Amino acid sequence: MVKVVLVNPEIPPNTGNIARTCAATATELHLVKPLGFELSDRQLKRAGLDYWPYVNLSVHESWAAFAGVSRSQGGRLIGFSTKGTVPYTDITYQPSDWLLFGPETRGLSPEILGNCDLTTCIPMRGTGVRSLNLSVSVAVGLFESLRQQEAQL
Repeated sequence: MVKVVLVNPEIPPNTGNIARTCAATATELHLVKPLGFELSDRQLKRAGLDYWPYVNLSVHESWAAFAGVSRSQGGRLIGFSTKGTVPYTDITYQPSDWLLFGPETRGLSPEILGNCDLTTCIPMRGTGVRSLNLSVSVAVGLFESLRQQEAQL
């Protein structure tokens, strides 16, 4: 099953909401440090409600540490970015994929995007709107991958 990766997330409630989505879908959640908050943060816990025991959470000390884990497990790194050129619906997702999302204020760095096998985007029609909220973006990408995998069963 695909995995969700948050690289340097900054806003605790976003990460809590994403954790809840991951719990509801039995999707692994990987956090790559540095984080913009402590894992004991009250807002993080509140947004995740009482679902934290159901979150399959891994925390990686750095991008290099995460990269080692992802290489050993295999699968494609799919970066979600406003700089992506392929709409997220045009990708055929695979169960071993890692869905990468960057920090709320700046997105994935050029270095990390350069390590991705694919870079995708969520098309925006409204002028003046740069991006969606991180937790919404994760849900959009994750549920599209799950929809495709359900269709293949």
